[in-house]
Amino acid sequence: MAFAHLPACCYNRVWIPDNEEVWQSAEITKNYKAGDRFLHVQLEDGTELSYPVDPAALPPLRNPDILVGENDLTALSYLHEPAVLHNLKIRFVESKLIYTYSGIILVAINPYKELPIYGDAIIHAYSGQNMGDMDPHIFAVAEEAYKQMARNNKNQSIIVSGESGAGKTVSARYTMRYFATVSKSSNNAHVEDKVLASNPITEAVGNAKTTRNDNSSRFGKYTEISFDQSYQIIGANMRTYLLEKSRVVFQSENERNYHIFYQLCASAMQPEYEHLKLGSAEEFNYTRMGGSTVIEGVDDRANMVETQKTFDLLGLKGDFQMDVFKMLAAILHLGNVEIAAVGDERSSISAEDKHLSIFCELLDLNCDKVAWWLCHRKIVTTSETVTKPMTRAQAANARDALAKKIYSHLFDFIVDRINQALQFPGKQHTFIGVLDIYGFETFDVNSFEQFCINYANEKLQQQFNLHVFKLEQEEYMKEDIPWTLIDFYDNQPVIDLIEAKMGILELLDEECLLPHGKDENWLQKLYNNFVNKNTLFEKPRMSNTSFIIQHFADKVEYKCEGFLEKNRDTVHEVLIEILKESKFHLCANFFQDSPVSVSPFSSTINIKSARPVLKSSNKQLRMTVGSKFRNSLSLLMATLNATTPHYVRCIKPNDEKLPFEFDSKRVVQQLRACGVLETIRISAQSYPSRWTYIEFFSRYSILMTQQELSINDKKQICKIVLQRLIQDHNQYQFGRTKIFFRAGQVAYLEKLRSDRLRQACILIQKRVRGWLQRRSFLSTRRAAITLQQYFRGQRTVRQAITARNLKETWAAIVIQKYCRGYLVRRLCQLIHVAAVTIQAYTRGFLARKKYRKMREEQKAVVLQKYARAWLARRRFQNIRRFVLNIQLSYRVQQLQKKIEEQSRENHGLLERLTSLASAHMSDVDTIQKLESELEKLTAQKRTYEEKGKKYKEDSEILEKNFQNQKQDYEKEIELFKGEIKILKEEKTQLQQQIQQEIIIQDGLKMEVGQLKKQAQKIPELQKEIELLQTQKLDVEKQAHSQKRELREKMSEVTKQLLESYDFEDVRSRLSTEDLEHLNEDGELWFAYEGLKKATRVLESHFQSQKEIYEKEIEGLNFKVEHLSQDINHLQKLFREENDINDGIRLEVSRLTSENLVIPDLKQQVAELENQKLDLENRLQEQTIKLKGNGPTEVLSLSVIEQQDFFPIFRTTEAQDEAGIKEKESLKDTIQGVEGLSNGLMKDEVQDEVQSKIKQVTTRLAVENMDLEEKLDMKDRIIKKLEDQIKTLTKTIEKAEAHAPTVPKEYIGMMEYKKEDEERIIQNLILDLKPRGVVVNMIPGLPAHILFMCVRYADYLNDADMLKSFMNVTIDGIKQVVKEHSEDFEMLSFWLSNTYYFLNCLKQYSGEEEFMKYNTPRQNKNCLKHFDLSEYRQILSDLAIRIYHQFIIVMENNIQHMIVPGMLEYESLQGISGLKPTGFRKRSSSIDDTDTYTMTSVLQQLSYFYSTMCQNGLDSELLKQAVKQLFFLIGAVTLNSLFLRKDMCSCRKGMQIRCNISYLEEWLKDKNLQSSNAKETLEPLSQAAWLLQVKKITDDDAKEICEHCTSLSTVQIVKILNSYTPIDDFEKRVTPSFVRKVQAMLNNREEVPQLMLDTKHLFQVTFPFTPSPHALELIQVPSSFKLGFLTRV
Repeated sequence: MAFAHLPACCYNRVWIPDNEEVWQSAEITKNYKAGDRFLHVQLEDGTELSYPVDPAALPPLRNPDILVGENDLTALSYLHEPAVLHNLKIRFVESKLIYTYSGIILVAINPYKELPIYGDAIIHAYSGQNMGDMDPHIFAVAEEAYKQMARNNKNQSIIVSGESGAGKTVSARYTMRYFATVSKSSNNAHVEDKVLASNPITEAVGNAKTTRNDNSSRFGKYTEISFDQSYQIIGANMRTYLLEKSRVVFQSENERNYHIFYQLCASAMQPEYEHLKLGSAEEFNYTRMGGSTVIEGVDDRANMVETQKTFDLLGLKGDFQMDVFKMLAAILHLGNVEIAAVGDERSSISAEDKHLSIFCELLDLNCDKVAWWLCHRKIVTTSETVTKPMTRAQAANARDALAKKIYSHLFDFIVDRINQALQFPGKQHTFIGVLDIYGFETFDVNSFEQFCINYANEKLQQQFNLHVFKLEQEEYMKEDIPWTLIDFYDNQPVIDLIEAKMGILELLDEECLLPHGKDENWLQKLYNNFVNKNTLFEKPRMSNTSFIIQHFADKVEYKCEGFLEKNRDTVHEVLIEILKESKFHLCANFFQDSPVSVSPFSSTINIKSARPVLKSSNKQLRMTVGSKFRNSLSLLMATLNATTPHYVRCIKPNDEKLPFEFDSKRVVQQLRACGVLETIRISAQSYPSRWTYIEFFSRYSILMTQQELSINDKKQICKIVLQRLIQDHNQYQFGRTKIFFRAGQVAYLEKLRSDRLRQACILIQKRVRGWLQRRSFLSTRRAAITLQQYFRGQRTVRQAITARNLKETWAAIVIQKYCRGYLVRRLCQLIHVAAVTIQAYTRGFLARKKYRKMREEQKAVVLQKYARAWLARRRFQNIRRFVLNIQLSYRVQQLQKKIEEQSRENHGLLERLTSLASAHMSDVDTIQKLESELEKLTAQKRTYEEKGKKYKEDSEILEKNFQNQKQDYEKEIELFKGEIKILKEEKTQLQQQIQQEIIIQDGLKMEVGQLKKQAQKIPELQKEIELLQTQKLDVEKQAHSQKRELREKMSEVTKQLLESYDFEDVRSRLSTEDLEHLNEDGELWFAYEGLKKATRVLESHFQSQKEIYEKEIEGLNFKVEHLSQDINHLQKLFREENDINDGIRLEVSRLTSENLVIPDLKQQVAELENQKLDLENRLQEQTIKLKGNGPTEVLSLSVIEQQDFFPIFRTTEAQDEAGIKEKESLKDTIQGVEGLSNGLMKDEVQDEVQSKIKQVTTRLAVENMDLEEKLDMKDRIIKKLEDQIKTLTKTIEKAEAHAPTVPKEYIGMMEYKKEDEERIIQNLILDLKPRGVVVNMIPGLPAHILFMCVRYADYLNDADMLKSFMNVTIDGIKQVVKEHSEDFEMLSFWLSNTYYFLNCLKQYSGEEEFMKYNTPRQNKNCLKHFDLSEYRQILSDLAIRIYHQFIIVMENNIQHMIVPGMLEYESLQGISGLKPTGFRKRSSSIDDTDTYTMTSVLQQLSYFYSTMCQNGLDSELLKQAVKQLFFLIGAVTLNSLFLRKDMCSCRKGMQIRCNISYLEEWLKDKNLQSSNAKETLEPLSQAAWLLQVKKITDDDAKEICEHCTSLSTVQIVKILNSYTPIDDFEKRVTPSFVRKVQAMLNNREEVPQLMLDTKHLFQVTFPFTPSPHALELIQVPSSFKLGFLTRV
């Protein structure tokens, strides 16, 4: 933004180019006119200069000083390169602030120094805060990503980029540490520690020392941290990019190989590494090549131990580690293999080479093969295979290529194992990715690595530009601002040049496929395709081996040498085959044909390439390094595009690694490369400055007129003022919540504001100086007049001393004497007349007063008349309500009788069900009998089979014994007939039983119908219950209204009594003499005595009313507790009835399960039928066999068989038919029973629920009636008590005359039974509510009652009883504290009671140190038999635990109020002036009211104090708690001040000191000055003083060192560096002044800690305070429900 938009007048400041500092500030000394060729300026060093300018491109203007040093660069009025550079320099060099926002970017400058800004306290301070509320920080970006992930359920990415040495790795590490700290998982898997442990391992194997950085990452890394649905870390995954493999075999001067090699060499002498046969790093070619094997300040041996610990933490144990170390040692030994030249074309390796043998031994390889093929290579042609020797240089290249290949595979393998260790079993909900990737690089010699790095940065820059453009568009749309297209740099042409078809990468891959491809041929193709055809590609004038690409950041010249070799990354196939044959499993697995993916990356994004990738079986066509990198980069960009990105740009301030040194040239170069200036340029093209209406109103209210300020709408005021101040309406736009300004307009407004302030200052100075001059003139004039007076007097005296003058003087004195006497006498007479008049008026006043008193008494009689009438009406209403209650109770009893009859009927149904169950059991018995008969039939079957065998074997015996067999058959037939008869009888019995069950089920159905009808009556009963409840509420409302009317009438009476005595009126009318006269007469004394008596009557009446109300409250509390007990009882009854219902359901289910047995019986009957058929078939076969014996025998046998078996067949057929019929009947009955059982189950459950509802409703109605009756009884008792109190007050004097009765003496114990312990604990500890106990009660009353129970156990000398009671008491207190761990009142109450209980145990322990405070009566109450010192220790520990929880609850309740109330709220209105806050902090509302104010903090403190006092907390404990709270307030406020640069101003210091004074006044009001709470605010008070004090001279620095004794050096320097002027007339703290203060403070011995520990707890002490209350006088209130205890 040039100054052409503003008047180019004198004193404007501009930026002009400079060779050393890039930009230099200058002040215009002569007005510039259009067309001038020179601009007359004066530099900051005083040099005057005529600077040539182009009228079309004038120098950029400088921002006002008030805007310099802003947290966000977008808050600057002029957005251009010099403004950005100057703001960063001021923050970094002067304020020592390394972080700055630039819109959505966090710019992080490497300080090259350890800073105390990364502790856990800082993490907790940023946790939960909005991004713009605190100073810029890497933790703020991490918190924003975490918050957006949790709020939007969207994945996030944090992109960290920058040059080597800029601090990328450290920034990424701090980001991951932040996530691990704020999202601690609840399980014990320590996932966060594992995620953090991956960093040291990857740094050991992937980082190395370079000339720019001692710990430079030589690979890109994207770490995906996974979170579950509760946003806790569950795992992580890592993806790596483009490892610098060439570093394994070559390092430049002053550089090192990867750290792991040096760590291994440093540990070579350890016994576990002896088999690796290593030595120092100077002994190996691959580690000594750079000439620098040691890094200053780094212990490689200690780092090796740390690496092993992290391996162990990830579950990678010793065997895995040793395998990795063997591979690394093998690489080092391979580098030391000596290759000798044999002539010009050959080379060889000695068979006795020690390092080669160690290499082969470690990897278990054939030494001869390795030595041969390192010096030879195999060439395969179509016809033959040729072995060709290699030169020494070629063999060395083959050796190095093999070492690089092994290390690359090893690196991928380690990353793969880390990913496996960080895998998680659950499902990933969201993730946050942290990308640590190299920034744009340009060196003197740039090769393939720089080409790939810059290609990746081009892709990232494109994504960044699109995201910035999108956010800018969203901001305009959100504010309803007209959107105009903004031209921004699009680097798509550069990306197309690199990756498009026939682009640089594709031409490189094509050349790599050729057998004799060369770098020169590839370069020539580039020249032919792009020179003069693509403006982004150039050919150097003086070189034929390079090419130039115009990147987004700068032009870069690349040397083509080595491009093809690095892109191929090939190793001879024979060497790979040798490694495959290795017996060392790790080495063999590395080189398999289809290895498992070494770095799997779980991503939900599917990537499809624009062109299909052709895969060939030819090994020569494997993917090149460029293709792999392009594919992985495409996957990365897809991942980033699917997430919400957050950008961190790391800047390297200088190349010498000096702390807080700012090299402007290097910084500008990186700002151009990292996209910061592009963001600024996009913002500057439209409306870069954006203020909320509140910020604008607060800042520029000084420019507003009184008429404008009278408008209530602040938004409208801002619009009117801007239209008046800026005539060109195109220079600003009004949004919904913000005002948008074009570049330079804020600076113009600041100029107007500073001019107005300057005019106001001049006016004030004019007035003050005029007043001072006038005062000086008047004092001089008075002095002159005085001198003249004395001089003239002396001269007159000298002239006037004569005899005549003396006589005249004496005569004048005599005249004066008589004149004064006359005047005094006249005055005395006037006073006498006035006194008489005053007395007359006074006596008249007293007479009128007596008259008014008589009238008031007469009015009181009238009031009593109406009050008594009201009481009579109320008594009548109570009687009428009582009659209604009796009627309702009678109706409820009738309903209850009906319900009881229904319950009896239900019992009858249950009995019938049991009879059915018994009948069913008899059926089961008959079925068992049938089973036994079946077993008999099976036995008969076996006998038949045996008989058949006998027929076959002994046919002759059959003929002889035929007659005997016939008789046997006849007997068996008779037996069968008998069995059939039995079965028929059982069948008839079963049918009869089934009919009975059907009849019973019909009866049940009838009863179910009746129950349904009765269930319909339930809603009517419920309505009656609701009517009763409404009547109860009406009665309660009437009672409350009556009480309220009584209170109002009493207050009116008291007001009338008090108003009747207008003492001030009397005093004003009477003089002192009249008052003395009245006192002499005694009238004033009598009036005073009358007033005293009236006040006593009122006090006694109020006290009686107070006691009555307290008793009513106790009664109501008792009723509420009684109701809760009844409700619990009803719930228990309901559960019991549910259990009964469950029993009925179980019975029904049992019957249904027994019904299921019937199908099994059917199957058994079918089996019997099958057996019968088998028997018939066998008999027929036997008859056929017997035919061979003779026709006569066969005929006779057949006739006999027919005669014998025909009846059997008939009976079996009849049996079959009967069985079929029985089956059908059984099926029908079974189906009927099952249907009925299911219906009964449903109906019975509904009926039972309805009956229970009826019972519950009737009980509740009865209990409501009882409660109403009790309320009426209580009202009557209250009336009786009121009457008794009236009679007692009248008869007090008479009662004194009577002889006093002898009261019963108590000894201060509570008698209880051992089985009552649980009831005591339940009622006195668990169920006790603090609010009902603390009012007008003895402090610690529960504790005293508990101790009286302890005394009783000690009195009985029962050790078991005492031990049991103490244990249950302590357990009860622990339980109630655990259940109410967040209830401040409950914790306060039980802290107080635990403390009193502990003091009682000490006071009555019998020890002399405690007894000396007791009264003689208290000493008699000491424990007699037991020493409870152990229990005192347990109680003391318990009290400390309660106190700590009590403090935590208080801190949690007040902590969120501290910063808004103490720091942000303007207790002194109009002092603070808001400044622009930039992109990061923009208010969305015009309402400027704060959520919490200083009043909120004081109210919360007062609530804590009043609650602690009400609960009787000891004053010393209360002071300790207040001290802890004040320490928290001071620490939280001071920590926030350290992290908020916008709060470090002189005006904010005034606000803080004002707020501290409010806290001190609160302490004074509560009489807590002795609590030392004020001292805890001393660091905050000194910080506020430091913000206000002068900070210029050496005396100021000395005063700061002497005064700020409670602040550490780090804290003082932080405040000085963060000091921010709000107006132009304030000055920044110069770096030289900060250095002076720091030098003076160097002698201090202190911990260099910035943040105060807000979790710090002061040591708590429990002082012994004996109880003044006598145990024998303590009574148990009825609300405690301890009626089973008796006082002894």
